Amino acid sequence: MQKSNHPFHLVDPSPWPLTGSIGAMTMTSGMVMWFHMKNPTLMFLGIMILILTMIQWWRDIVREGTYQGKHTIMVTNGLKWGMILFIISEIFFFISFFWGFFHSSLAPTIEIGMSWPPKGIKTFNPMDIPLLNTTILLCSGITITWAHHSIMNKNHNQTIKGLFLTVTLGIYFTILQAYEYLESPFTISDSVYGSCFFMATGFHGIHVIIGTTFLLVCLIRTMKFHFSNKHHFGFEAAAWYWHFVDVVWLFLYISIYWWGS
Repeated sequence: MQKSNHPFHLVDPSPWPLTGSIGAMTMTSGMVMWFHMKNPTLMFLGIMILILTMIQWWRDIVREGTYQGKHTIMVTNGLKWGMILFIISEIFFFISFFWGFFHSSLAPTIEIGMSWPPKGIKTFNPMDIPLLNTTILLCSGITITWAHHSIMNKNHNQTIKGLFLTVTLGIYFTILQAYEYLESPFTISDSVYGSCFFMATGFHGIHVIIGTTFLLVCLIRTMKFHFSNKHHFGFEAAAWYWHFVDVVWLFLYISIYWWGS
């Protein structure tokens, strides 16, 4: 490692931003082809390019932070602020869905029968799968906190157990959400209720999948002894993200499943 007289990380030239851009463009163009021509081949090619880019880009970041010592205190502080600002942007992303939902539900228009839920919409029972999913995510919040305290107390085995349970609960949540979608008596095209429901819960489901993947990578890295009690921001960022996903689901459950039904 070359010596420098500053604590910052000047990133080496990398091909991954370019391949990531190509993958994103290919996937977006492929989605248009899929919608209009019923041909998903280009979309799957774009997804494959993105997945390969992510694997190799994150592999390089892990090497820089774990083996090359480039994630100094100053760099880690910058990463923390970056993650905080990212989560704030995600909060506003979901605020837009809640804004649309309450705009439509608090003053239903004549086009949807001046009632909420709109006439003809059979909603989910909030005491069935939605309540079970709420319990699952609340339990996962406990297990990720357990893992976080374990890593700070240098308890390697309990960190692995806590992370494994959190990943398992995340996968379980996703399976139940998929089952709920398959059994849904309405679709995304069934009035503004269907649009609000599937956009809000669908994007939350995508965030759960991303968070589960994030935590799975942290579990693998923990098993490889990449983290110490003082140097584990990758894990900490994943925990912050997971708590954010938990809180968003609580608002979704209370407003859309319980109050909105």
